Amino acid sequence: MKMAVLDFGKTNSKLFVFGQDGRIVDERRTKPDWIRKGGLSVLDEAALHDWALDAVNQAADGHGIEGLMVSGHGCTFALVDETALTHPILDYEQEPPAEIAARIDRRIPDFAETFSPRLPLGFNYGRHMLWLQEVEPGAFAAAKAILGYPQYWSWRFGGRAVSEVSYLGCHSHLWAPRKRDFSSLVDAEGWRGKMPAFARAGAVTGERRLGQAGRPVAIHNGVHDSNAALHAYRRQELGPLTVVSTGTWVIVLNPDCPLDALDRDRDMLVNVDVDGGPAPTIRFMGGREFAVISGNWQGAIAPASIQRAIDAGVMALPSFAPGGPMPSRTGEIVGRVSDAEERAAVALLYVALMIDLSLDLIRSRDAVIVDGGLNAGGLLAGLLAALRPGQSFLQGATLEGSATGAAALAFESVGREFAADMPEPVRVAGFKGLAGYRDDWRGLIAERGIAAPAGGAP
Repeated sequence: MKMAVLDFGKTNSKLFVFGQDGRIVDERRTKPDWIRKGGLSVLDEAALHDWALDAVNQAADGHGIEGLMVSGHGCTFALVDETALTHPILDYEQEPPAEIAARIDRRIPDFAETFSPRLPLGFNYGRHMLWLQEVEPGAFAAAKAILGYPQYWSWRFGGRAVSEVSYLGCHSHLWAPRKRDFSSLVDAEGWRGKMPAFARAGAVTGERRLGQAGRPVAIHNGVHDSNAALHAYRRQELGPLTVVSTGTWVIVLNPDCPLDALDRDRDMLVNVDVDGGPAPTIRFMGGREFAVISGNWQGAIAPASIQRAIDAGVMALPSFAPGGPMPSRTGEIVGRVSDAEERAAVALLYVALMIDLSLDLIRSRDAVIVDGGLNAGGLLAGLLAALRPGQSFLQGATLEGSATGAAALAFESVGREFAADMPEPVRVAGFKGLAGYRDDWRGLIAERGIAAPAGGAP
């Protein structure tokens, strides 16, 4: 059996075809377009749909797929009637006007209820729902259902409209993890009636005939991408672990962190796993920050460039994107960078140091799995293993942990085995002076008014 997974990221969208052995046998990629319409930044949904439909049709013809699963980035919702969107899908990277923000922010539930910190832009998509309801009330009135982003695409391809807990519980302001129910905001705004019935991530919600032969393909309920990565490793029974999922966002999930350790001012929150359990999380926009610091570097980074940056003491200080554990700081580079590759090395060191700090804040002490595109070549995981010698580090056998977890959920839902490769041990990086570089970096952060957490690395 073959399964297609549409993995919709903010910066990159992908289609993968998985076999039951966990291998990716085909893939296609595109970049979603965010366009201006009606004074707002919105998704060019038609273009992304056309790309996705063509890719899925080719997967049906070329590989005989029997199912279609969706993994999607957080912070995004869709309003739909029986057949279409009632408003274009909002880009979460835009801030409501100040006068509207002042009104809607008063209606947001307390952190103690939702474990969703008050974040800028649309990083809490309930906030963007409040904004859109203010400026386009007709879109809400016409909507029959409010869908999370992965659920929108499952519905768009022929599934029925359903809700899914890992996406609703993704720092949205819409979910109360302790109650395992919608938050007070949903009832105060009268949205509960527009929230469809729940289905587990991966459940079959419909069928569509695809490809030239019109072969029947099951449509599976989608999942939040980072929670898919968490599921991918939990199902392998690896014991207590922290998952570091990297892409546009770096998401660090430690299910064993006490809820009272979460600091709302450091972008710490409760995600919700695919079965509704709390998954304490800290995050920052690591992929975006790497691109900003490195000048959009695309190639490999030679270890010699990393060593050169450490020796020179050149470092990037947070933050180069909104949110994250140090949201009040404007990013800066300290020291002189000699060339483009050294700048990329500084960017990767920055991501590693931010993850190291995040692991302290999220109370990570057990095994850590590093997953996703920022770990291409294993260099990021090697840096982390060197920074934290008291912990064991593993890396995904594939860079596509989110898509792999999504595929596993879909195969499992129809009773099929899915034998993804086990994570691989990380080779510890052997850079000289790395621990001192970390200490200097944390010292500069402290001098600028934000102290590192007590205790240091384990």
